[in-house]
Amino acid sequence: MNRSVAVLGPSTYSEEAASWLLQGTDWRLVPCKGIADVFESTLSGRTAFSVVPVENTFEGSVSLHIDWLVNEADLPIQTEWVYPIHVNLMSLPQFDGEWRRIRKVLSHQVAFAQCRRFLNEHLPEAELEAVGSTAEGARLVGERGDPFTAAIGPATAGARYGLKLLAPAIQDHKNNFTRFVLAGKEPMDPLRPEGRGEQARKTTLLLMPGEDFPGGLHQLLSAFAWRRLNLTKIESRPTKRQLGTYYFYVDVDASMESVLLRGAVEEIRAVGCAVRVLGSYPTYGFPEEKA
Repeated sequence: MNRSVAVLGPSTYSEEAASWLLQGTDWRLVPCKGIADVFESTLSGRTAFSVVPVENTFEGSVSLHIDWLVNEADLPIQTEWVYPIHVNLMSLPQFDGEWRRIRKVLSHQVAFAQCRRFLNEHLPEAELEAVGSTAEGARLVGERGDPFTAAIGPATAGARYGLKLLAPAIQDHKNNFTRFVLAGKEPMDPLRPEGRGEQARKTTLLLMPGEDFPGGLHQLLSAFAWRRLNLTKIESRPTKRQLGTYYFYVDVDASMESVLLRGAVEEIRAVGCAVRVLGSYPTYGFPEEKA
């Protein structure tokens, strides 16, 4: 059996998060340069699963990755977990001076958003250059050799590319978590990261209304409401087929094995709305006291 998992990397938050989830197992991580490469690795069968960051506590959904799951990759979600994100400012070892002397900072745009307050206060004049991943930013700083260019990302990336730590944990909020999913064609083995079993079961649905009419969304949501099914997330995204048409991406605190959820899906389909199950899966939470 293929025991490999595609992940953005090496030395990324995705790699750190996947290592935590899969600790104590024989699953092997396969680093990929971009998110398209991650998905393509699993679609082609080179890996069994893809690790995908889909939501951050303060920045919300990663729309590009969700669009991949919906429109490009027919890979059901098999597992979900949350992982704490600690953002660090790093530079070449020869940099020795005030942070304000840094002229450019490289990182992923999501990492920039997570430490906006720090950047405005300490590096107001620095140019922010967005790159494909936080690890890519650290690599480029090491390659360019400019002591006045810094990177923002995980400490593991700094160590890998010979950077020194200037300021640890510069994220604007301590409670900075990212939600990751493991997507693949087959269910994942039962896991116990740090000895913890699954916290709950969740189902992600795609609701695609057949036509737009007044009260249409209310009619769809009422199928969950009167059954007392908790929706932990709902958002609309363009279908990419016609201007002004949208689908609804919904997370439900229930398994597809639930009679109530199956009944809700049947009711929604009966009113002419197509429903696609993107996954019904276990969720794992990171121990808050260790975040």
